[in-house]
Amino acid sequence: MKTFDVLRFSFRAATGYPARTLLTLLAMAIGVGAVILLTALGEGARLYVTREFTSLGTHLLIAIPGRSETTGGPPPLLGETPRDLTLEDALALKRSSAIRRVAPVAIGSAPVAWQQLEREATIMGSTAEMFDIRQLSMAQGRFLPAGNPSRGSAVCVLGHKIKRELFGNSSPLGERVRIGGRRFRVIGVIAAKGQSLGLDMGDIAIIPVASAQMLFNTSSLFRILIQAGGREAVPRAKKTILKIIQDRHEGEDDVTVITQDALLKTFDRIFNALTLTVGGIAAISLAVAGILIMNVMMISVSQRKTEIGLLKAIGSPRSQILRLFLSESALLSLIGSFLGVVLALVGTWASLRFYPNFPVAIPWWALTSATVVGVLTGLVFGVLPARRAAGLEPVEALSRR
Repeated sequence: MKTFDVLRFSFRAATGYPARTLLTLLAMAIGVGAVILLTALGEGARLYVTREFTSLGTHLLIAIPGRSETTGGPPPLLGETPRDLTLEDALALKRSSAIRRVAPVAIGSAPVAWQQLEREATIMGSTAEMFDIRQLSMAQGRFLPAGNPSRGSAVCVLGHKIKRELFGNSSPLGERVRIGGRRFRVIGVIAAKGQSLGLDMGDIAIIPVASAQMLFNTSSLFRILIQAGGREAVPRAKKTILKIIQDRHEGEDDVTVITQDALLKTFDRIFNALTLTVGGIAAISLAVAGILIMNVMMISVSQRKTEIGLLKAIGSPRSQILRLFLSESALLSLIGSFLGVVLALVGTWASLRFYPNFPVAIPWWALTSATVVGVLTGLVFGVLPARRAAGLEPVEALSRR
C-alpha cells in the first residue's frame, strides 16, 4: 500500500465518525494552544519588565542608602545603618571618569494648587541631569535649568496629567503654582511617558532638589541615579560609587548600589523559570489529549475488526496494519496541533487588542516544541491501539467477536 493510499485510508477512517474526531481534535487543540498561550504570557511578562527597566535609562546604577546584609546575630538579621545619602555625596560621585551623569532624587507628596484648583501629587526633587538619565521629553517649555544643585530656585516642571487637571487646554508656562505652601513658576510640561515601575510620570511635579529638601525639611536623599559612561564602564562605576561613599562615610560600607543589568538578569531568570513552569503545567493537558486519542483509537479497533480481518485475509502484513492506525493517530494529532497553534495566535491577538501595554509574545521555541510534542503525544498514545489491531487474527477479526 502506497503512502498516498495510507493517508487516504486514515482520512476516511477519521471522517467516518465526525463527532468522535471533532472531540479528539478539540482536546488536542486545547492542549497545544494552552501550552503556547501560557508560554507567551510568561514571555510577555519578561518583556514587560525589561521594557520598564529600559525606560529608566541606559547604563543605569541606583545608589540606595543602607546596606542589606546578614549580621549573623539574633533576629532581625539585616544590618541597619542610620546614615543617609546627602546631596554632597551625590556631587562627589562626579569626580569619577566612569560616571557620565548623576541625578540626586528627593521624593515626597504635597498638594499642587493653581487659583481655586488643587490636587495631591508626587513631588520629585532632582537636577537638570535627570532629563537625560530618564530619557524624558518635553511637551512644552524646558526642563530644570543647569546650575548649582545646592541652590534651589523656585521653578517647577509639571507632568501632563497635572497640567491638564489644573490648566486644561491653556498654557501653564510662566504661571505660578503653590506646592506645599511655596510658590513655583512653571517652566515646562513633561510629555506623556506612561508609568515606569509604578511611578506615573504624568502625575508628578519636578522641582530642584535643594527646593525639595527645604519643602520636606530634610537633608537626605531618597536615592541617587547614576549613568555610567558606557556598558563596559558599569562595573568600574559601581566600584567607584562604593569607594567614594565609603570614604565620605568614615569607612562605613553603608550604601547599596543596584545595576540595571543585574536586575534584568535576575528578572530574566525568574520569568524564564515561570514560563517553563506554566508551560509544563499546561503540557498536562497534552497528556490528557493523548489519552483521549488512545481511547478513541481503541474504540476504533473494536468497531473496525471486520475491516482489519479483511485486510489481513488478503495478505496485509502486521507492519502495514500498524502503519495504518499510527498514521490515523498522527493525522489527528497533526491537525489538532495546527488548530492549537491557530487558537494560540487568536488568543495572543485578543490579548494585544484588549491589553496593548502588555507585550504578549510567542517565543519560536514554544511554537515549535508544542507542535512537535503534540504530534509525538498522539503517536505515542496511538501505539497500543495500533499494536492491538495488528495482533488480531483474520478469523477472529472477521467473526467480530
